[in-house]
Amino acid sequence: PRPPGEIGFAVMRGGSIVGEHSVNFLADGEVLTLSHSAGNRSMFARGAIAAALWVAGQPPGEYDMRDVLRR
Repeated sequence: PRPPGEIGFAVMRGGSIVGEHSVNFLADGEVLTLSHSAGNRSMFARGAIAAALWVAGQPPGEYDMRDVLRR
């Protein structure tokens, strides 16, 4: 068993899915899963272009994806 307060994680790659993300919330005897799957990379490319266009219009500084998503 994991010590109280410790967060566990696992990573797995394989198959033809280019992007799959799942978050599991586990409790005694139950699991709640939130997942997303992407079959091609075009959505990631669109997001990267949108982020680049956004940051190009910002003053010099330090930004992260939270800043882009809050726009």
